[in-house]
Amino acid sequence: MDMLKLQQMLEAVKKGELTVEAALERLKILPFEEMGFAKVDLHRSLRKGFPEVVYCPGKTDAEVISIIDRIMEHNNNLLATRASAAIYEQVKHKYPQTRYNERARSITIARKPLEKVDGTILVVSAGTSDIDVAEEAVVTADIMGNHVEKTYDVGVAGIHRLFQQHKKLSQATVIVAIAGMEGALPSVIAGLVDRPVIAVPTSKGYGANFGGIAPLLAMLNSCASGVMVVNIDNGFGAGYCASMINHRVAAGP
Repeated sequence: MDMLKLQQMLEAVKKGELTVEAALERLKILPFEEMGFAKVDLHRSLRKGFPEVVYCPGKTDAEVISIIDRIMEHNNNLLATRASAAIYEQVKHKYPQTRYNERARSITIARKPLEKVDGTILVVSAGTSDIDVAEEAVVTADIMGNHVEKTYDVGVAGIHRLFQQHKKLSQATVIVAIAGMEGALPSVIAGLVDRPVIAVPTSKGYGANFGGIAPLLAMLNSCASGVMVVNIDNGFGAGYCASMINHRVAAGP
């Protein structure tokens, strides 16, 4: 949508020929900004409720910074995933409110923190080795305006540890369950509570884990109802999905 069409649309709203709601729907598909090496979707927050998230691997430092600059010109909040500490230092130099979760390798900027919606997202990891993926889910859900709780190292190798968390499990709106090795944790949790469980397989484990393929297949074949599965090590995807569920539940019918 070019400036002329945008002006015509606004004039139509002013004259009462177009409703505000209809104009907003048109704005949701405004074009991206062409940067040559990237096409930055500056209006994703209108469609999805949160700006475009920057995935850092495979981009040069200069490309990451340029994309972040464009997003920050139009939004108050930002999330960049799989970011190095070096990238973080460069971003923090320009945006002092920048925060870095070293375990998750996630950069967040919250100029205007989102009001937290009702409901709780509970992030559970089977082992300490899975915490990096779990923290990515936590950071994602938090910056998107959710109350997030976490409990780590409660895998099936010592299942009594999980049973002590039953109150948290039963009170959560949605649960993100993260496990490597054989990936049994999400199935066990889904068999205990009536809450949706987002299963995240991790690449942690010995040889037959096959870099996360073994837990991925185990989670896809779960006999427990209410389990949905994201990709290997995809804490971001799980946190994003959990946020969408929690916001929908909070909004009500």
